[in-house]
Amino acid sequence: MKNDTEKTCPFLTLKGCSVYSDRPDSCRTFPLELGVLFHADPKKTEQLHLFRPPDFCLGQYENQELTVKEWIVDQDAVEFNKMTVRWSEIKALFQNDPFRGEGPDGEKGKMAFMSLYNIDEFRKFVFQSSFLKRYKVKTAILKTLEEDDVALMKFGFSWVKLFLFRIQSKQIRQL
Repeated sequence: MKNDTEKTCPFLTLKGCSVYSDRPDSCRTFPLELGVLFHADPKKTEQLHLFRPPDFCLGQYENQELTVKEWIVDQDAVEFNKMTVRWSEIKALFQNDPFRGEGPDGEKGKMAFMSLYNIDEFRKFVFQSSFLKRYKVKTAILKTLEEDDVALMKFGFSWVKLFLFRIQSKQIRQL
């Protein structure tokens, strides 16, 4: 947020949102808030949606009523919600120190956060380093990763799970 008294969005202009078509999940589904409930079974998660419109949100006074699912579809947020849930699964794993004393600023932390937050650097890492000499990735997947940012982000989640937590996936395995 901007460092002004209202803490306004840096992408908000007098004409509206300057990144509307690329806005993040939280903006797409506003004023719904997405939460993830983790069950004792680590493979089971449940999405929760809270309707918490602030007073300035005029949408809450419109006559049209939509279900949560209809709203998510209407705002083109289905894939964004899925990515948010995947991220929350990774975040939950960070409850245990995966860096083994190095902290997030150590080498493992830097590698993990690069893959989760810097898609361009992660793509370079996959294709221009010794990555493919250390990890087995199917050729069809590699072709997709070269150009598809969403696929690369999902791959990054799988890689972090393997790299930090030794959780296997069908996308990648260590050689």
